Amino acid sequence: QVQLVESGGGLVQAGGSLRLSCVASGSRFAINNMGWYRQAPGKQRELVAVITSSGRTNYADSVKGRFTISRDNAKNSVYLEMNSLKPEDTAVYYCNVDWGRYNYWGQGTQVTVSS
Repeated sequence: QVQLVESGGGLVQAGGSLRLSCVASGSRFAINNMGWYRQAPGKQRELVAVITSSGRTNYADSVKGRFTISRDNAKNSVYLEMNSLKPEDTAVYYCNVDWGRYNYWGQGTQVTVSS
């Protein structure tokens, strides 16, 4: 059974930093893209950042220069380093993984940035 376990969310002041982690388990297939999405109250879920199996990255314009996505293929893990956080970054952050022919979501971790 595939599981994505996220950690690292919390409450931080504007300008602060957080690091999110997501560990995937339960499949013998190779992981392709790994990414982070977020959903703020009353808004649609949006892509934050994605990283391919070869390490290519793509970011939402709103987080470029502040957030960094990375992965550790040996650990089936993806990370999101978030710096210079703003109140508008407040959302539930979800890990997303393309694994074999399927796409999986984590349960989400809350990030709250106070002004």
